[in-house]
Amino acid sequence: MQKIPMLVLAGLVSTLAACQSMPDGPRASAMLEARSASSVAGEVSFTPAGDEMIVRARLSGLKPGGEHGFHVHDKGDCSAADASSAGGHFNPASTAHGHYGMGNHHAGDLPNLKADGEGKAVYEARVGMLALSGANGIVGRSVVVHRDADDYKSQPAGNSGPRIACGVIR
Repeated sequence: MQKIPMLVLAGLVSTLAACQSMPDGPRASAMLEARSASSVAGEVSFTPAGDEMIVRARLSGLKPGGEHGFHVHDKGDCSAADASSAGGHFNPASTAHGHYGMGNHHAGDLPNLKADGEGKAVYEARVGMLALSGANGIVGRSVVVHRDADDYKSQPAGNSGPRIACGVIR
């Protein structure tokens, strides 16, 4: 008879542990869908943390061992087969494209994604210049993965090649 209460207790402990890993407060996310004949899929979440945004992503279908440009784009429209409907990088301050952590750059410039040997990526970055709403708000915009690495210097978008995945941020 003691097994039933212990199972209930074990279930409660498991549930509480899962709740501790959930972010408190508001957040946004996007489900990525393949574009440009790729097989990329995944999910991206955006969680405010003080004056920064924590960006987390889990993706599959990337080039094994590849590095990929990763950006918030201006429009929340991923309907085009090549994701061109997402517009350019989110750039509310009208700055030049650049490295996300150095000098001038678009608000939507994020660190590159790096895939493992199986074409999967688990990503986490803390970036500034993004918010869920307001002038730097990302909800209603899109997040895009590119085929190639962002070189962080070519204008206007880092020479990161075709858009291979896109998702609207909600």
